[in-house]
Amino acid sequence: MPKWDYSGNGVYFITLVTQNRECNLGQIKNNEMKLSGFGKIVDNEWLKSFEIRHELYLDEYIVMPNHLHAIIILNKTENEQPIETHGRASLPSSQPSKLHRKPQSISSFIAGFKLAVNSKIDDFIDENNLDIPKYNRKNHFFQPNYHDHIIRNYSTCQRIKKYIISNPSKWDDDRFRPENQG
Repeated sequence: MPKWDYSGNGVYFITLVTQNRECNLGQIKNNEMKLSGFGKIVDNEWLKSFEIRHELYLDEYIVMPNHLHAIIILNKTENEQPIETHGRASLPSSQPSKLHRKPQSISSFIAGFKLAVNSKIDDFIDENNLDIPKYNRKNHFFQPNYHDHIIRNYSTCQRIKKYIISNPSKWDDDRFRPENQG
């Protein structure tokens, strides 16, 4: 949303989509998501993100075959200090930064998460001798951008939670499913 401060407190519905909508995070079986090796990495790094970022809280989320939906709560207090990210990303705390992303913002969180996922998946590719290209700045695992929606009231939050929870049972009609692309 133009002019919205994504480093300010708020509740956000986030969607991340794999590059080319490739279904490499797992598959839906009997209306349940079964994570692949890549999907387990994404799930683990997603949960780890909320352990190390004290200003972020995870509400509902789901990893789907080619995307992730989540409700994230950003709630910073006045005394919060800049944080360190996991993976290969780092946010300097004492030197002026030329980053376009504000520290402790939704965009810096997503960037750090994506870098951590790329790093862990590259390790997985090496460990399992997979004959596929590694992920980097030119070969993204996730699409470079992400979708966000600012949640402003309880009823909208409840509707989105229901959507997230029921997402696996509606995979056949999901707009992110490659077969449904027109």
